[in-house]
Amino acid sequence: MNKQELIATVADTSGLARSDAARAVEAVFDAISTSLKKGDEVRLVGFGTFSVSKRKASTGRNPRTGEPMTIKASTQPKFKAGKILKDSVN
Repeated sequence: MNKQELIATVADTSGLARSDAARAVEAVFDAISTSLKKGDEVRLVGFGTFSVSKRKASTGRNPRTGEPMTIKASTQPKFKAGKILKDSVN
């Protein structure tokens, strides 16, 4: 399912117009992104938890040349599925 299919599904199940559903989906994505940028966690009970993890700088190798290179420190978003979501898939 891509973003447009998600919007169509939200519109069909909620009875919203497609444009309203698109705004609602975008608002949810924006709220999650904004929270993660601040370093906060987003917990959706039963669905899962969005969080941020910090990765330290490390040394790696360039796969083409084999030369050592520095990999910068970064912040990565993470998602951990909740029990209800896990159970619904299995």
